[in-house]
Amino acid sequence: MKIYILFFVAVVAAVGAKAQAGYNYYQLGVGGGLSYMRGYTNIPRQDNHIGFNANFTYNYNPYLPIELELQKGQLSGGGLTVDKDRYGRKFTNNFLALYLHADVHLGSFIDYGNGWFLNVVKNFYVGSGVGLVRNNNKVQRTNVILANGPYTYVFPGSDQSTNPSIPLRVGYEFKIFDSYDEPGWAIDIGYVHNIVFGEGLDGYDDPIQKFKNNATNQYRQITIGFKYFFGTTVAYNKLVKEYGF
Repeated sequence: MKIYILFFVAVVAAVGAKAQAGYNYYQLGVGGGLSYMRGYTNIPRQDNHIGFNANFTYNYNPYLPIELELQKGQLSGGGLTVDKDRYGRKFTNNFLALYLHADVHLGSFIDYGNGWFLNVVKNFYVGSGVGLVRNNNKVQRTNVILANGPYTYVFPGSDQSTNPSIPLRVGYEFKIFDSYDEPGWAIDIGYVHNIVFGEGLDGYDDPIQKFKNNATNQYRQITIGFKYFFGTTVAYNKLVKEYGF
């Protein structure tokens, strides 16, 4: 009789552990990724480049990650001929950026336990935050097109500057569960549009009386990234992994 009781207790404990594991998530994570980026400044022609990022994540819950992200990238545009820029301006910006942002997943708001469709869409997210962009520009400073004025004209601006920025983020996270049925890894695909305050992205601060210079500097990123989660496990109030879906 004692053997049957022990067997029953073991089964109940195993089922309970399995169910509890479905609620658990790791609080911390690290990761990195690539982005396909392009600038939007007062120079119309812009180039596309590949950028890199590394991040540290604190999961407030499975559907609200707070992330510190370091970016390294390049923006460039313009050219020394009229067909590339009517004023002969050209820049290359090898920048570093640091962002603190949070992403809110749809799973925070919906009851996704009733079907496969809601379990799929629960991982869509939107987010925002704050950041600083450290610009390191190489800029064509003097006029090279005589029709625009003398060759001695110097375009105003700074080669090096730091500008505040706000990222606008949207994306999808594919959670990968480990042997404990906890999200141990994730793959993120997203789009980020960064609003940068100041004139540092292209290094030109042209007077609006002479040049069209009335738009806020921006750059966009199409991103893919990988995260590894670790640290203390915490129980959420809903199943993170819904069994059967």
